[in-house]
Amino acid sequence: MPLNEILTVYPLAFVVIALTVGLLVGSFLNVVIWRLPKMLAREWRLQAYDILGLPGDTPQPTYNLMLPHSQCPHCGHRIRAWENIPVLSYVFLRGRCSSCATPISKRYPLTELACGLLSAFIAWHFGFGWQAVMVLMLSWGLLAMSLIDAEHQLLPDVLVLPLLWLGLIVNSFELFVPLTEALWGAIAGYMALWSVFWLFKLITGKDGIGHGDFKLLAMLGAWGGWQILPLTLLLSSLVGAVIGVILLSLRNAKTSTPIPFGPYLAIAGWIALLWGGQITGFYWQFVGLK
Repeated sequence: MPLNEILTVYPLAFVVIALTVGLLVGSFLNVVIWRLPKMLAREWRLQAYDILGLPGDTPQPTYNLMLPHSQCPHCGHRIRAWENIPVLSYVFLRGRCSSCATPISKRYPLTELACGLLSAFIAWHFGFGWQAVMVLMLSWGLLAMSLIDAEHQLLPDVLVLPLLWLGLIVNSFELFVPLTEALWGAIAGYMALWSVFWLFKLITGKDGIGHGDFKLLAMLGAWGGWQILPLTLLLSSLVGAVIGVILLSLRNAKTSTPIPFGPYLAIAGWIALLWGGQITGFYWQFVGLK
């Protein structure tokens, strides 16, 4: 029996495979989350030197997603293969570097575990098929950009824009919505936050929303169509407001302290893509209009 038939007939097998692949992808996402902002900072610095006509920066060693090999940031110990098994290595090492015993951030196993469980859930929710495969790719991208934005207040174009185009491509086959709805979803998503940005700036003279958020909402619209945008904005605003107040209170920060909005948009858009129709239908039924 071909593999695709096995995964269709035995959905649990697909869930297990998705869990395993998700854990491995989560390990790679840790590299992306750690290195990509540094790679972009290097690139921007070189561009600044070039634009300003300054002498070239001192040569830097190769630094990308593949090289140098993973190592302890404290002692430089090169991470061996057995020390890089998702989640399990963290448990075996008791959360410490095998060389210098410096504690390893809990973010690494939590990211791997989150990616694995998220992948398993998607496999269970959709079953084997192209929808599941595409939503897996979308979810991995959203997880990476959310964690980068949470730490650096940055939504890299190198992650957002390819996923925007991928959303339009998959919907050219009407995998989630017709292409027309996906196209207008991308346009409306960008214009919605772009308009809020300029309105806020005209009133206050300050930037209230990052430009990356425009592109992220456009990307979500390209996947789920314009229909998911109102729910995405509502959910992200509610959750962002509540969590934002809590974080400001815990940090004793001022209300002017920037709070990344990307993670809330990503979570809300993901929920709207999977259950937007049911949530909206329940709301209309609740208010007695359906």
